[in-house]
Amino acid sequence: MEQGHKVISTNRKARHDYEFVDTIEAGLVLTGSEIKSIRAGHANLREGYVQPRDGELWLLNVHIASYDEAGTFGHEPLRPRKLLLHKREIVSLLSRVQEKGLALIPVQLYLLRGKAKVEIALARGKKQYDKRSSLREKDSQRQIERALRERNQ
Repeated sequence: MEQGHKVISTNRKARHDYEFVDTIEAGLVLTGSEIKSIRAGHANLREGYVQPRDGELWLLNVHIASYDEAGTFGHEPLRPRKLLLHKREIVSLLSRVQEKGLALIPVQLYLLRGKAKVEIALARGKKQYDKRSSLREKDSQRQIERALRERNQ
């Protein structure tokens, strides 16, 4: 792990439901109470997704719990959050999403030198049989590792 890199939340369900084509790191526009809540580890990416609006990318349906010490000046936990990317990156991502039928999914939320970053994946949805085969591969890999461990003891 790189120095100053602290993982806050990971979207493990995304690895099961999607096949990742490419990933990119983006910054987030946050309020003070949101960044404090993230630093406390109170964020959830499970149902989140990225949507384009007016030439910008927005992170939607990501739950950042309200910060207790903020009182009445807190934030709405599910509000849309703007992603910070260069214009050429946004244009490239949007063109790839439209032409190939891909989706933009948040994979990981982390702190990098004190700033909140989100890793976004350009992803293709898996079919049901793909999900079953990946589970089968994972299970067989576990059995092999277990057998090797028992053999070495």
